Amino acid sequence: MFGGLGMGEMILIFLVVLLLFGAKRLPEIGSSLGKGIREFKSSVREVENELKQPKYAPPPPPPPQQEIRQIPQATPTPAQTTNATPTPEKQVAQG
Repeated sequence: MFGGLGMGEMILIFLVVLLLFGAKRLPEIGSSLGKGIREFKSSVREVENELKQPKYAPPPPPPPQQEIRQIPQATPTPAQTTNATPTPEKQVAQG
């Protein structure tokens, strides 16, 4: 049941505690035992949280080496056109 203790062993331990401390002090002992266990668990949780957090903050990134310039916005311009005259593929010989 609890760490290899059976029901018989637990009853025997309870009877020994009852004989040593008496029935009047058992609630006190139980209360203080509960507080101790609660504090122990709280301490374990705090240690676990500390171990999960990084010990040192990472260094900040280095500043850029050169200044980034703004790219000028493109303005639409009409395409240049030329007037082309059709040329005949074959010239007819005159004459």
